[in-house]
Amino acid sequence: MGIIGEKLNIEFVISTGDNFYEDGLEGVDDPAFYESFVNIYTAPSLQKIWYNVLGNHDYRGDVEAQLSPILRQKDSRWVCLRSFILDAGIVEFFFVDTTPFVEKYFTDPEDHTYDWSGVLPRESYRAELLKEVDSALVQSKAKWKIVVGHHTIKTAGHHGNTQELEEFLLPILKSNNVDAYINGHDHCLEHIIDKESGIQFFTSGGGSKAWRGDIRPWNAEELKLYHDGQGFMSVQIGETIADIVFYDVFGKVLHTWSISKDLKAAV
Repeated sequence: MGIIGEKLNIEFVISTGDNFYEDGLEGVDDPAFYESFVNIYTAPSLQKIWYNVLGNHDYRGDVEAQLSPILRQKDSRWVCLRSFILDAGIVEFFFVDTTPFVEKYFTDPEDHTYDWSGVLPRESYRAELLKEVDSALVQSKAKWKIVVGHHTIKTAGHHGNTQELEEFLLPILKSNNVDAYINGHDHCLEHIIDKESGIQFFTSGGGSKAWRGDIRPWNAEELKLYHDGQGFMSVQIGETIADIVFYDVFGKVLHTWSISKDLKAAV
């Protein structure tokens, strides 16, 4: 990842959540912050800002710790908020806190404890978040609009489609002509194109562990990549072309895709 980052001269890094396994951080002084982030991503090319969203595993720990400015004082690269917008000029990234959408974390948490401080009452939190996302997308003047969340919307992977996001978030993405949705959650690399809307769905959840052979049936015309191994992806965006490349853990190219803004089609 560091080698590819140097070749591309990357401007920043995006993390799609589940930043600390298995149960987030215990507090701002949890050594896991160094063991899983500071002391791992040491390549010179990765000394850029990291924009992080929260995943369901992060909610099993002290959420406020990950959101705390104290972590930024420990490592200036670290930026983590519940939901926010990154204005990168011709492209805007809309980061969405997807964990509170998922019903089972509230009704059937199994043996896990979730930190819902700042989220309850859930219905109000979700409604306000959806309103803010829709408003931000409507007002955006960016040529490219990309939404980032932890949970899947469309996937052939282990977790399957997140029904709550299909119901509440996907209509907003469609109505605002979002170009792509990038997520983690499934431990794989994946590219799906929704034939109806043309939205590109990219899963980049292979940064740590991967689940071999765990794939669901999917329309072959829509499923452009499914890699059940570790790896990452890069996005390079220009005025008219966005180039997406998926790499395995060794930096070998697995899949490339270009989106033309003028033609409104993938080639």
